[in-house]
Amino acid sequence: MKLIHLYNNEHNGGTRLSNVIVKPRGIIPSFKRLWKKNAVPYLFLLPWFLGIFILTLGPMVSSFYLSFTQYNILSPAEWVGIDNYKKMFDDDRFLKSLKVTFTYVFTSVPLKLSCALLVALLLNKGIRGLSIYRTIYYIPTLLGGSVAIAVLWRKMFGLEGIVNQFLLNVFNIQGTDWIANPKTALYSIVLLSVWQFGSPMIIFLAGLKQVPLEYYEAAQVDGANKMRQFFTITIPLLTPVILFNLVMGLIGAFQAFTQSFIISGGTGGPIDSTLFYTLYLYMKGFAFFEMGYASAMAWILLLVIAIMTAVIFGTTKYWVNYGDGGK
Repeated sequence: MKLIHLYNNEHNGGTRLSNVIVKPRGIIPSFKRLWKKNAVPYLFLLPWFLGIFILTLGPMVSSFYLSFTQYNILSPAEWVGIDNYKKMFDDDRFLKSLKVTFTYVFTSVPLKLSCALLVALLLNKGIRGLSIYRTIYYIPTLLGGSVAIAVLWRKMFGLEGIVNQFLLNVFNIQGTDWIANPKTALYSIVLLSVWQFGSPMIIFLAGLKQVPLEYYEAAQVDGANKMRQFFTITIPLLTPVILFNLVMGLIGAFQAFTQSFIISGGTGGPIDSTLFYTLYLYMKGFAFFEMGYASAMAWILLLVIAIMTAVIFGTTKYWVNYGDGGK
């Protein structure tokens, strides 16, 4: 609001100073008016705001502070600077967990995406009962991350499990205890991850539906076979979908925990062959009560995921085609 002073003529010919209140135009409405206008939307968003500040940002800030302390839950945190981060490079199990996790990520993610794309291509043929098949193939994704399926997987790949029974009865091959063998334990978990290809399959199928049929018809006229059409039409037009599935699969694989915890009995065995990074983080924090060290590990994991994601996005200009005439 502005206060403007004016000189007004009175009946006696004199002048006097009067105050005129002028309401300015174009200024930001008052907080009261804004709240009255937007109160209902903000009230609906309030649970999300509480969740993001109390359940996400709050714990993140707390864990960042704890990563520079020695904290065992039972006593006050003691500031130690970057000692927790230095300690990691002398921790053989930490380095082992990194190796196991990277092996798991670089093996399971490509296999899962390949299976998802293959099944999506098969379902994109216009077969009858498509919705039923999509549901059937999506069920493992809903169940695969559960404790019950992890327990079932451990039984299946055990010495007397159904996998060895199948190999013995069909191929007369005596199998091994896949879970107890350090050479095969990790890859049994990889198979469990690949089995859960439902989510990327649905996304791939949606992407395939968006590819214009005219491109395939023109390619057939030019004499291109199915394989050439796949690599020159399908894959280039699916690269944005591949990018999305790749990033989401990568993040999910780095955070894998339940399968390793259940199948290895919470130890990461045999001989730390299934010691995922998240499992070792859990052991440090809740088994050994080294909460400061576990917090530092959590931030290192965040950094690794951020770097890997940034690398992928940094290469998109070379292989992702957004259909706008360029990459």
